[in-house]
Amino acid sequence: MNPTDEQAAAADAFHAGQHLALQAGAGTGKTTTLALLARTTRRRGRYLAYNRAIAQDARTRFPDTVQCKTAHALAYAAVGHRYTRRLNAPRRPAWQTGQALGITKAVRIGDREVTQRALSNATLRTVTRFCHTADEAITRHHVPRLRGLDAPDQHTQLVAHIVPFARKAWTDLQYPDDDGAVRFEHDHYLKIWALTRPRIDADFLLLDEAQDTNPVVEQIFLSQRDHAQLVMVGDSAQAIYHWRGAKDIMTGFDGTPLALSQSFRFGPDLAHEANRWLRLADAPIRLTGTPAVATELGPVTQPDAVLCRTNVGAMAQVMAHMAAGHRVALTGGGDSLHALAQAARDLKEGRRTHHPELLLFPCWGDLQDYAAHDPAGRDLQPLVNLVDTHGADAILAAITRLAPEPHAHVTVSTAHKAKGREWPCVLIADDFARSQNDTAGDSAGSTPALAPDPVDDAEARLAYVAVTRTRRRLDLGGLSWIDEHPEGVLASSRSLQ
Repeated sequence: MNPTDEQAAAADAFHAGQHLALQAGAGTGKTTTLALLARTTRRRGRYLAYNRAIAQDARTRFPDTVQCKTAHALAYAAVGHRYTRRLNAPRRPAWQTGQALGITKAVRIGDREVTQRALSNATLRTVTRFCHTADEAITRHHVPRLRGLDAPDQHTQLVAHIVPFARKAWTDLQYPDDDGAVRFEHDHYLKIWALTRPRIDADFLLLDEAQDTNPVVEQIFLSQRDHAQLVMVGDSAQAIYHWRGAKDIMTGFDGTPLALSQSFRFGPDLAHEANRWLRLADAPIRLTGTPAVATELGPVTQPDAVLCRTNVGAMAQVMAHMAAGHRVALTGGGDSLHALAQAARDLKEGRRTHHPELLLFPCWGDLQDYAAHDPAGRDLQPLVNLVDTHGADAILAAITRLAPEPHAHVTVSTAHKAKGREWPCVLIADDFARSQNDTAGDSAGSTPALAPDPVDDAEARLAYVAVTRTRRRLDLGGLSWIDEHPEGVLASSRSLQ
């Protein structure tokens, strides 16, 4: 390949031994660039991939001098293999684990009864959240917030119940040869390895998807600085997993900042649209499209992919396309949606559910009231509407009819699960639409129009991910409101300058 000027600059800095933070925009060939760096040196390297599929693909592109693995694979080789017996143990319900830890009865917090099952579930989630951090011990800030216990004093009471059991659970996980009360998971041995302050034997380390790095992986990576050259690559504008503990470690990294801004995925028109969202996100990069790639913006009647903001929005799209007679695939499969629909059916039939989002609600009517009238529950209203419109059984039946992607007419995906993917023609689903908070005023002109709500960084980053998944044609669909939003108009005009 003939490297671009930006790729050549990255190669020069790499050969000079500098620690690098490489901002790589959508479609700019980040893996190709990292492989270029690796092929031009005889030093031994490690490529830390975001998941197993990326690691497997990287092995076909990197030279033999670079080992391509996930952080979990490194941790398993170091300590995880000792826990194979516990890793292969049969699954058990959270309530049984909680009972073994000593959680034997419900507690009342405010007007909510937190069942033994809910306490057990929250305890195990606390341990999982701790495993994603760089912290030395489990503390109150690892305890998840539960729907219906939104007040600070209610959460404080929950913390007092959960933390002692979570610490007991973590102690239980330290013994590889015991059956143990807690089922051993892959995140557990990664955390155990991180707490040993491991040294990775390599001359340089390449960290992919650095904008969505869990603090535990960040700690492992940065602690190699004294003996290895560190190169992190990612796109800060695609940092969309903060809600589950991920952290963009690129912007504060002590190293040489470089960028890849030439996108080979799409043309100038789509680059202009991407740059509008990049400006709104205050991102450190702007993209240039490839003139030879003719990417258009306009209506799409037969999309290859429909991208949604939420899982519930994705389910609505699945059902709509199935009703139209299309074979539909769902990126990542239907497990999470099946769990939500099953939880809704349990509540409608008068049974409590174990779903972590809904476990405090005793019945469907209670959830309906919470979604309609409590500000903290407004994001559950689409789920309530979907179930009330179609019924939980119809949703569950639709999930069983999902097709594999190669055999589908259309693929439905959330924007989160679409990251790293691309399709020829993409439609943005209507659950990206937002109330612009605009009124035209009454006929007498006595009511002034309200300014629309500002576009926040997280909203802009998710939109940027969504609009950059296409190669040929993009239908803005649910994001079309940006064409009328003052900030969107201003950002668009500046992108042309």
